[in-house]
Amino acid sequence: MSERDVFEYALLRVVPRVDRGECFNAGVVVYCRARAFVAARTHLDENKLTVLDPQADVVGVRAALRAVEGVCRGGEDAGQAAREDVGRRFRWLIAPRSTVVQPGPVHTGLTTDPEAEVERLLDLLVR
Repeated sequence: MSERDVFEYALLRVVPRVDRGECFNAGVVVYCRARAFVAARTHLDENKLTVLDPQADVVGVRAALRAVEGVCRGGEDAGQAAREDVGRRFRWLIAPRSTVVQPGPVHTGLTTDPEAEVERLLDLLVR
């Protein structure tokens, strides 16, 4: 049996109107310290978004979700946070904020394959 490592994850929630507090899941961020791994995958359900807010900025929300994926990937195009180690990037991404895209609480689990875990959680909790 392959070695299982602890991983942490948080859902990314879209809150079209912060004043109303209604939200839906639109992505997941997974961090595995033992494997120096952090990744995010997103899936924006535009229908849900426009039902909750017919005037929602779909392009802006999609850009915010892509930015989270970019910070996880790292590199010069993703800004200052992307130059940090994967643990610091994860902590920065899960910090509470009052914006349209918000992280949910952090949960933990065990995995032999963090990359597969990202896809599994996206299918299970978002799509």
